Amino acid sequence: MKKIVLFVFVLFSINVSFANEADWGKTGHRATGEIAENFLNKKAKKAISKILNGQGLAFVANYADDIKSDPDFRKYGPWHYVNLAPDEEKYNEKTANPKGDLYQAILKCKEVLKSKDATKEEKQFYLKMLVHFVGDLHQPFHVGRGADKGGNDIQVRWYNKGSNIHRVWDSQMIDSYQMSYTELAANSRKLSKAQIKEIEKGEIIDWVYESREMANELYDSVEIGEKLGYKYMYNYMPEVLQQLQKGGIRLAKILNDIYG
Repeated sequence: MKKIVLFVFVLFSINVSFANEADWGKTGHRATGEIAENFLNKKAKKAISKILNGQGLAFVANYADDIKSDPDFRKYGPWHYVNLAPDEEKYNEKTANPKGDLYQAILKCKEVLKSKDATKEEKQFYLKMLVHFVGDLHQPFHVGRGADKGGNDIQVRWYNKGSNIHRVWDSQMIDSYQMSYTELAANSRKLSKAQIKEIEKGEIIDWVYESREMANELYDSVEIGEKLGYKYMYNYMPEVLQQLQKGGIRLAKILNDIYG
């Protein structure tokens, strides 16, 4: 009996470990959704509330991760990231993942949300997915290198515990910061209208390139096996917070363009 209990405990621990490998972590995605709420116009707020039956963007921000355990939704796995070949300066549709990628996913979500023929259920599904994917887009390692699975294969130590650089950026820095998503959103940088306009500039593909450039810089910031902790937090947590804010502002921009 003890062996059975131990086996179940170990199995549960493994499942929890996998579940925690979420993009931006649950807190980060909710913060992006909460920030976006503050930048929505009245028309967008009304339309979104109707589609989500009153639920907010922060509430649905982790839906795309939550459905990963359901075999019926496994096909959406590649939609969480986009890898550009090292020798490619621009996104190439001919060499893009035929199963889809993060860039294609956001375009698909926009297409459905703009469609007059899509059902409410379809719009609800793709709105939830969009909230998550725009968050993913601003986690730089989701636009990382395919060869190392977006930094997942780059092993480091986080406060002397085994980790990888992707996970550090996904959740561990945010978890170490110990703020709730509402606190993160409420303490976002105060921006001028000109600064907000600057963040909103460009198309989705431009934001892909921006994240890729940032990822390339971050690859150079660590060495395999390096011990990361307080100094890395001091150097890079401001960039994490900036990316969460950018994601929220740009998510709102997309939704305002669709519904405003």
